[in-house]
Amino acid sequence: MEEIATEIGALSFDPSVGNIPRLNFRWQGKTLTPLHRAAWTDDADALADEAVPPVDRKLAGDFVCMPFGKSDVEDAPQHGWTANSAWDVHTRHHGWLEATLKRPVMGARITKKLSLKANAPLLVQVHTIDGGEGELTFAHHPMIDVSGGARLTCSAKRVAMTNDFAIVPGRHAFTLGESTSDLTAIPGSDGEAINLHKLPIPGSGEDFITLVDEASEGLGWTAVIREREDDIVFVLKDLHDLPITMLWHSNGARTDFPWNGRNRGVLGIEDGRSAAASGHKAAIGDNPIKALGVPTTFKLAENRRTTIRHVIGAIPNAQGWNSVQSIVMEKHAIAIEGDHGDTVRVPFHDYHLFGRAAPGNEANHGNR
Repeated sequence: MEEIATEIGALSFDPSVGNIPRLNFRWQGKTLTPLHRAAWTDDADALADEAVPPVDRKLAGDFVCMPFGKSDVEDAPQHGWTANSAWDVHTRHHGWLEATLKRPVMGARITKKLSLKANAPLLVQVHTIDGGEGELTFAHHPMIDVSGGARLTCSAKRVAMTNDFAIVPGRHAFTLGESTSDLTAIPGSDGEAINLHKLPIPGSGEDFITLVDEASEGLGWTAVIREREDDIVFVLKDLHDLPITMLWHSNGARTDFPWNGRNRGVLGIEDGRSAAASGHKAAIGDNPIKALGVPTTFKLAENRRTTIRHVIGAIPNAQGWNSVQSIVMEKHAIAIEGDHGDTVRVPFHDYHLFGRAAPGNEANHGNR
């Protein structure tokens, strides 16, 4: 396990699968633990069972998926080799590290840089895809414990699309294959509308819904105010690179080993470029998201480099907000506005890294 830290943040990186099993911040006198770790990750039997994919054996924190979901173009486990095989940590300094995936993906070289900000409760991740051939999907996979109750808001979405197949047959809260622009009224399998802003969603199911962003440029964001933890967890993306946000709701429906019904009240906020959960091949071909004019793959080529940036942050809910109204990237800060009309600013000087999402080109209004 690799460890990096600053005075404000600390994380563990597991180079055997490329995930972040631990991320902690210390901010305004409060310890913040934004990411969830599955109950079985310390279970010797689960870790030794090679019938379980590595990504599930060590399910924790955040990891990147290349491709996202089913790998049915290149032979690889679910969520690809980036989440199931070894990374080489070749550069490590105070507060940051850089690693390269030991095996190529579609012929491409994959690198990651993890940076904890020295003066703010923020983790910046940068993933680079060099070379390769064909088309590749991508998604982050941060998981958050919302079992104590939470309220979600996000940058504006034009449509929400429920999964067209059941992850666990007969165990899903959303009606399959539905679309709506109203995040407060997702069609429920029992006939009752589900408010996506109130978490966890009802029932003991395994659910997946894809939110297609309204804007194609600027800053995209998702914020979760957690009641028990009394904090605000948020993730940021560049809308040009990652035009959809997929929400995975896991609430005890998976009963096979090592899940055993133990993953409850877990929310995955999966910013990506894919055809939702339909797999790699579906993303390359025609699919409902591409039909909206939204790209579902990155195109690979010799001498082509693609760089994808992402931020995970957390702050105490000292203001007693019920929801986040907007998140804006300013020149030297990330400005988070709450429903009371006040704004909290978190120092951030790397806005230039985000290109199209930098100040002056934000998509900051939200779905409430």
